[in-house]
Amino acid sequence: MVINVPRRLHAKLGTKLKRPLGTDSIREANRLKWDVVAELKALIEQADNPLLSLDAARKRTREKAMAEAALLAERRKIAFDAEKLDQVDEEIAMTAEKLAGRPVEFDEYGHEVYDPNRFATATEFMHLARGDKTPVDYHHTKYLAMSNVKPRTQADDKRAMALLKQWCKKAGVAPYLQAIGKKEAVRFCDELPTITDSLTPVTLNKYVSRLSVYWAWLENRHEVETNVWKGRRLKEPQQTTDQRERPFTEDEMKALLGGNAEPHMHDLMRIAALTGARLDAIVCLKVKDCRDDGVFVFKPQKREPGSRLCPIHSSLTKIIERRKKGKGPEDDIFPEWPGVKKSKSLRERSFKTSNEFTAYRRGVHVDDTREGKRRGLVNFHSFRRWFITKAEQAGQPESTIAAVVGHKRIGMTLGVYSAGPLVEQARQCVESVKLPELADPH
Repeated sequence: MVINVPRRLHAKLGTKLKRPLGTDSIREANRLKWDVVAELKALIEQADNPLLSLDAARKRTREKAMAEAALLAERRKIAFDAEKLDQVDEEIAMTAEKLAGRPVEFDEYGHEVYDPNRFATATEFMHLARGDKTPVDYHHTKYLAMSNVKPRTQADDKRAMALLKQWCKKAGVAPYLQAIGKKEAVRFCDELPTITDSLTPVTLNKYVSRLSVYWAWLENRHEVETNVWKGRRLKEPQQTTDQRERPFTEDEMKALLGGNAEPHMHDLMRIAALTGARLDAIVCLKVKDCRDDGVFVFKPQKREPGSRLCPIHSSLTKIIERRKKGKGPEDDIFPEWPGVKKSKSLRERSFKTSNEFTAYRRGVHVDDTREGKRRGLVNFHSFRRWFITKAEQAGQPESTIAAVVGHKRIGMTLGVYSAGPLVEQARQCVESVKLPELADPH
């Protein structure tokens, strides 16, 4: 058996590695050669990376084997006649035999005993290549790469997968796609709170939802028969009216807008109150997003397909002019909150803004906490709720309010142009909301 050595290793190993197979039988030679090939390749890899540990080498072997198994599994799917299927299955069997290696000993009954690590890799390879057992997370990396979601949502996807694998181990369920049916999905939802007793049903339902999205993707690619997570939810405790997050009251708005906040915090609160925009969308505004035709262009939030227009309230004109003065189109409207510095951070740019607002809000005694609830009933989002409430009280159509704040609605959104009746209706909606009159400090 002869294998060529990469040029960079000629000084160490020579140009070729040779091993005799010790047989004249072609059939026997074909059986023996895989072990010899694996041995020679291991020598080359060891020479190429002498610091490579045994565990790292095994991990590399497994990764290569699983990649080859995936290719064979795809070939097996499209092998529509018996002859082609037999050819693929024979290749799978031969590769599995190569991965398992020769027996290291024989037991008391004369049965062959293989190296346990190599045998485990060979078995996993065989199951994956034949489509019998696919690890639940096998396609997850590809799914994440193709998903068009924020890094924080991808982090939720990874936590959801980790919880599923943790549950499989605890519940004694094989962690394969083929083993997760509707009954297993129900059991997972029932038993999930016992694995993570520190998380609320709302948070756990978020993870179940991410599993459902992943399974829907798998179903669309014919990797699973059905989405077993569809419609699955943990029961959430029923909230009474006085337990739900709410808009600010008039007195709370006066306390916030009349408090001793920094100028940029005052500007931020007024933009929030007169647009109903989410915090991160406001903090991320650039000069070019505050257009001269009197329209904000907010970046997409949640499930919005693209940027969203919102007319600039007449009470905000001076604030925007002041914040744009002397800046270029790409400059920030709120440079006071530049965002997190770590490139790998999952936090939104508005993370520190939120913390500063919470401290300020509590400092002016605007708070509403309830026993057993992690979040208070008022927060920055209460500006959004206040705007919607005031617009409704002013008699504005629900569909127009939805277009302004970016809620899901039937029909057209405002689009990307500032002309036309839709934007004019939105402008009337925005102007119908008035800030509360503050007491004269003098």
